[in-house]
Amino acid sequence: MQVIRQTQPPSSAPPPRPLTPTMLDWRVRKILQMVESGTTHTISDLALEFHLSPSYLQRLFKHQTGASMGEWLNEQRLQRAAHLLTNSYMSVKEIAHTIGYQHASSFIRAFERRFAQAPAPATGNITSTQNANKRPVMLITSSCRCHAASSKRNLLHGRGSV
Repeated sequence: MQVIRQTQPPSSAPPPRPLTPTMLDWRVRKILQMVESGTTHTISDLALEFHLSPSYLQRLFKHQTGASMGEWLNEQRLQRAAHLLTNSYMSVKEIAHTIGYQHASSFIRAFERRFAQAPAPATGNITSTQNANKRPVMLITSSCRCHAASSKRNLLHGRGSV
């Protein structure tokens, strides 16, 4: 006896629902709010706060937002640094420590990789470009859904800064 299975054609499948803030897990929403508030967090710190393992928290975040948590945290830190460079009189070293880098040299390398220029305090000439890999920047906020867009367009429209 042979069993024949009928499958529905792919076109009859309902389209995926868009990611909206109400669909996000409460822990992910809280993380977005905490990081957007300007405080510096590591994945380990956040995992401890929510009583989760770091690997599970990263999987949950990736599943909910589509973005890597580590890359998103780094992007948020560098966007905050760019904001501080243009809107404060802090030194590069002070900004590096404020956003969570232990060594200013590591911060400068990351900043140069991200913005294709060295950080310069209080000049107001920070221009955002796509990173060296030409990948779009992931911007996730608690008030909007996750989307990929070039950081240049977001900064031109007043988005993407912390």
